[in-house]
Amino acid sequence: MDEVGRGPLAGPVVAAAVVIQNTKYKIQDTKIRDSKKLTSKQREKFYKIFKKTDGLKWGIGKVSEKVIDRINILEATKLAMERAVRNLNCKLKNKNCRVDYLILDGKMELDLLLPQKSIIKGDEKVFSVALASIIAKVTRDRLMCRFAKKYPRYGFDKHKGYGTKDHLKMLKKFGHCQIHRKSFKPLKKNN
Repeated sequence: MDEVGRGPLAGPVVAAAVVIQNTKYKIQDTKIRDSKKLTSKQREKFYKIFKKTDGLKWGIGKVSEKVIDRINILEATKLAMERAVRNLNCKLKNKNCRVDYLILDGKMELDLLLPQKSIIKGDEKVFSVALASIIAKVTRDRLMCRFAKKYPRYGFDKHKGYGTKDHLKMLKKFGHCQIHRKSFKPLKKNN
């Protein structure tokens, strides 16, 4: 499992839970690694390959900025991961299997009755966590591009909600929009 979107000023946090079942098609590619170390084009290429790969299943969990503001980003991250596991289990139900062990990127524990192991920099050390990293990143980036159409003045398609110089400039000029996290600085001081 991995998540993306803990640091941005806008948009949801997104988690992906991945399982690699017995598969004839090998996706083990030496270029697959933590999504932060890949270009957007590379991530999209891998994502398309993943979608066509039998034996690779994933679930997505999302938590909105409103919930992030209410429960904090750490708890929202855990909730997104729990939702991703539930989503994946629904997909696996048809195949008569379930998630029975979790490998989490970072240092946290989920409130699930499943054995789990947290690995710091797991997205760099564990192949399935790297896959989850890519899937979560592509999913969130696509969401932020859709938000860019709804809120064009902020440039979400370029910075994906992170606190870049341009994003901060637009916040100063236009104020926040509905998908901004009001509990995050610099938005917090403006409320």
